[in-house]
Amino acid sequence: MENSSSNKYYEIKLEKLNTILIKPSKPTPSHLQNFKLSLLDQLSPNIHGNTTFFYPNHNNINNNHNHFSDFINKSKILQNSLSQTLSHFYPLAGRLHDATTIHCNDEGVFFIESQTTTTLSEILTDPNFNTLECFLPTTEEKRNMLLLLRFTLFSCGSTAITISLTHKIVDFNTLIIFLDTWTTITTGNEFPLPDLTVAAALFPPREIPGMSGSVKTSDAKFTTRRFIFEASKIEELKTNIKNKIEFEFEFHPSRVEVVLALIWKCALSASIAVSGSKTTSFKRSILFQAVNLRTRMEPTVPETAVGNVVWPFWVTVEEESHVAIDEMVKRMRKGIMDFIENKAERFKEEGGFKVVMESLKERVEILKGNENEGSLVIYKCSSWCKFPLLEFDFGWGKPVWSCSVNNLVSNTIALMDTKDGGGVEAFVTLDEDEMKLFEQNEELLHYVLLNPTILI
Repeated sequence: MENSSSNKYYEIKLEKLNTILIKPSKPTPSHLQNFKLSLLDQLSPNIHGNTTFFYPNHNNINNNHNHFSDFINKSKILQNSLSQTLSHFYPLAGRLHDATTIHCNDEGVFFIESQTTTTLSEILTDPNFNTLECFLPTTEEKRNMLLLLRFTLFSCGSTAITISLTHKIVDFNTLIIFLDTWTTITTGNEFPLPDLTVAAALFPPREIPGMSGSVKTSDAKFTTRRFIFEASKIEELKTNIKNKIEFEFEFHPSRVEVVLALIWKCALSASIAVSGSKTTSFKRSILFQAVNLRTRMEPTVPETAVGNVVWPFWVTVEEESHVAIDEMVKRMRKGIMDFIENKAERFKEEGGFKVVMESLKERVEILKGNENEGSLVIYKCSSWCKFPLLEFDFGWGKPVWSCSVNNLVSNTIALMDTKDGGGVEAFVTLDEDEMKLFEQNEELLHYVLLNPTILI
């Protein structure tokens, strides 16, 4: 499959117009003002994840004055509905008090209005993650807030909405609940009520000596690229794998498994090539994958449960014979089966404390033996496939695209559905030198489109 991408960096100018403090429409009752974090929240870092949604302008208006007037009207609608939404997500308008508590004091969240002379089509013709980072709130704007939003007007009348939420109490499923509530309140429809109590009830907070939710960042320069796996190419990849794989029962690999295995294999190959003579033996590698526990427990946890109701399982390759796509897929399937059968249900026992501590000890043991610098390569993956990311309509149409910008750590893979629902869009973040080799890998290029234009 032919691929070409200049990955042009548009150095756009984003002008901040206003920063509005939005508070819940109703004050939080005194008995709810001390919100207890769950055990899994405790272990999550207090860093912001972000998602940006791009909304095209479908009005046949080419007048800048009308664009701005329309933008201001939309902004007021969003601010009003956000205030109502925060009354149901009141911890997000509070402040982190200590390791186990959020003080729900209704101090509010920042809603930032911005505009740019760039058009949406310029951004989406060749999406560049350095450019897309411009749409995020700055570090100074974040201060100690748990939630921030940026609403941006393009010169063509299109808009972008960026949601920046702390991982301390939010997993991806919680983001979806928040957006579902916010959009339905905005459009005047019935909205789902979030469940704020179930996470801490299932996973009570505990004292964990020596544990912190910090994230280790690297001084190395890293970069993110976007890859599209079309449905037909995924089916070809599945067929090739099924013809090679041997399993004890009829095995049908998922599209996430086959796409992830190919990315992992090619990324590891790039890492080994870059390190060259620095290592004397094969690089071991571990792939961590986040699992939504809501659907993996019996009885299932409500989808509306707010908080970090996720836990990772991991897959390892220890020798060169393991670095084949069919072998990697087989290991992934065995890994998730083992997790579901032997760990997921146990999270309900004593709030999951025992299984959490066992998992943390296992992780320490796996990471042992990495005395030779660079002899172990770790990757982390989140799959957002099947989440309705392009369905969130505030009253002026659905987004044409959404993305998440990772500016914190390297060696990450994020997967989401393509617009037609059958393919997979992958955001891969690697060290710059490794990315140069990764995006030229012939096996990868047979199956992917490298950063194709997003049609409005």
